[in-house]
Amino acid sequence: MSDENVFTVQELASYLKMRPVTIYKHAKEGRLPGFKVGANWRFKRSSVDRWIANQEEKENNQTR
Repeated sequence: MSDENVFTVQELASYLKMRPVTIYKHAKEGRLPGFKVGANWRFKRSSVDRWIANQEEKENNQTR
């Protein structure tokens, strides 16, 4: 797995256009797919992209 496929909190915040504090909160609550390496959160790009697609699908199903 290359570094390009794993986000730090700061990188994910930029990717999702969210504040880092929100990323930490959602990760701790299990609302974002992530894992800890020591004390630091990491997020696989493929998991985040799947999560985004699932969020879109949920939203589309609710508006029908």
